Amino acid sequence: MSIVVVPYVLAEDYRPISSTRVLDGEIDVEGRLLRPLVANVGSENPVKVAAVRDVLQRFHPQLEVNAAFVPRTAGEQPWGAEAEHGAEARARESLGKGDLGIGIEAGVLERADGLYDVQHCVIVDGTGWTTRGQGMGFRYPPAVADLVRKGMTVGDACAQLFEEGDQGSGKGAIGILTNGVLDRKSLTEQAVLAAMVPRIRKELYL
Repeated sequence: MSIVVVPYVLAEDYRPISSTRVLDGEIDVEGRLLRPLVANVGSENPVKVAAVRDVLQRFHPQLEVNAAFVPRTAGEQPWGAEAEHGAEARARESLGKGDLGIGIEAGVLERADGLYDVQHCVIVDGTGWTTRGQGMGFRYPPAVADLVRKGMTVGDACAQLFEEGDQGSGKGAIGILTNGVLDRKSLTEQAVLAAMVPRIRKELYL
């Protein structure tokens, strides 16, 4: 007797296709969802929610995106790996009964040439599959970096040093430093899209 293991084929909600789900009217035989995909974002920040919606709609036109309050686990100004851990905690806490839980956290990272900003995104689904990504890292000016090293948040440092400030939404520090060429939402979209890469071509990753 030979045993043949047939791998699961995932439906659009990243759960396995099964005859039970087809008969229940949840998916069709090709794994297409017969309802909107539900994505819960572990933040009430409208910039993060909008970034998730704009990225996911490219792959899931029928989409419901919800903002979920999640208590902060990272510090007010996350450093190093703390930001990625905070994003994962937000993703897991927000999943609930949704198809995807999505956590986004920005943090600072010390490198040889200065202090960098990095946006992290973690996506977890109902099977526990976790995918991660990050956006474009950029270096802060020495004046901002010095204040942050002394314990100030990036937002407070920018508010002190720049007339336009940085209040956690809108164009943010990246908008200030690029003269509006790139804003906070675009930067967040990069991280979300990076975390979606294994889900876009899931046949290559599973």
